[in-house]
Amino acid sequence: MKIGLLSDSHSKVAEAKNAIETLIENGAEFIIHAGDICKYETLEILKNCGKQYIAVYGNNDAALVQYHNEFNLVQEPYYFKLAETKFKLMHLPFYMTPDAEVVISGHTHMFHSEFKKGTLFLNPGEICMRNKDAVEFSMLEVTPKKFEVTYYMQTKKKLKSKEFSYKRKK
Repeated sequence: MKIGLLSDSHSKVAEAKNAIETLIENGAEFIIHAGDICKYETLEILKNCGKQYIAVYGNNDAALVQYHNEFNLVQEPYYFKLAETKFKLMHLPFYMTPDAEVVISGHTHMFHSEFKKGTLFLNPGEICMRNKDAVEFSMLEVTPKKFEVTYYMQTKKKLKSKEFSYKRKK
């Protein structure tokens, strides 16, 4: 299963829309937003993208609480199962314990992919371009034997990607 990941979109609605569209064009079957959504319009894009999605509240998402029942918003840490795999989703990287096979966080605005003792720790990077001149997002492909991570960097001129592969311990 291919899972599209984004985080820290803040006010960058057009960039979030482009990232979601790119992920879907590249086969994403499910979308995860790791918080700091900030804009109602970004929630609408997630809801209307044609894929199932989940989004966790970030530290800048208090204004979105009023829309909780309208969208698939969750509080951190949120545990769920997808593709026969246990996930933990959060925005703030405060619960970085290996109590799931995949731990997804945001907040740092830095892409991070690390496999330690059977757990994949993943931060898809930032949509909002606060720390760099590129929009960042990621794809996680879950198979019974491995995790494949594709990190995307979108500049005005081109889309670059880098791949990481980790053998699952099942």
